[in-house]
Amino acid sequence: MPRIVMALMLREMATTYGRSAGGYLWAILEPVLGIALLSVIFSLALARPGLGTNFPLFYASGLLPFLMFNDIANKVAGAIRFSRPFLAYPSVTFIDTLIARIVLNALTHTAIVAIVLVSIVMIYRLPVVFDLPALFEALLMVTMLAVGVGTLNCYLTTAFPVWERIWSILTRPLFLMSGIFFLYGMMPTQAQNILWYNPLVHCIGMMRQGIYPTYAGDYISPGYVVGVSVVLFVVGLMLLERNYRTLLER
Repeated sequence: MPRIVMALMLREMATTYGRSAGGYLWAILEPVLGIALLSVIFSLALARPGLGTNFPLFYASGLLPFLMFNDIANKVAGAIRFSRPFLAYPSVTFIDTLIARIVLNALTHTAIVAIVLVSIVMIYRLPVVFDLPALFEALLMVTMLAVGVGTLNCYLTTAFPVWERIWSILTRPLFLMSGIFFLYGMMPTQAQNILWYNPLVHCIGMMRQGIYPTYAGDYISPGYVVGVSVVLFVVGLMLLERNYRTLLER
């Protein structure tokens, strides 16, 4: 199994990021450009960000975990379709394809988060001391949520191709509803009561706890994120286990 997973990871590295450093360079530039754009736009309208005084660091704390969730969830959702030719071999299972995509993309985004955050701190010479356990917990929460959502969507998008388009439409508001641009505590009570049920709000809140030592984040519930993630993962895994051979024939 480890050999199969490694082979699938190497294949994806070659097809997704290419055999040169250019593919990984773009993986870093994409969030950097997004952070820069948000920083420029909001710095023109606001005197200071929601936390601290540095706009790039604040928006990085929200955009990086969001992009990490979105990419890992989408990659896991497409695992069977991406590796369909290999699943014809008895030694390769859908579990192998899921593990390969999860491990590769989780490590890639963890490296991207570290590079971007450290670069911002060094470029702007910010006196920031990262809370590494909190940052690790935030990345773990994001990964678990992405795996849960991605596993369920792996079945749904393979069984019902139209679901991919429906999911894309349903999740567009997440960019505005996950706390990237604002702090949860700054929202009206009625909005807080609704947004609390968005697991990404908790993930981004935990990320900001790891960057800003004065940020309390009393609303954050890692248990809620883990519970949602596990339920989605188990349901998705059961559906795939029962139906994935049939899905391969589609």
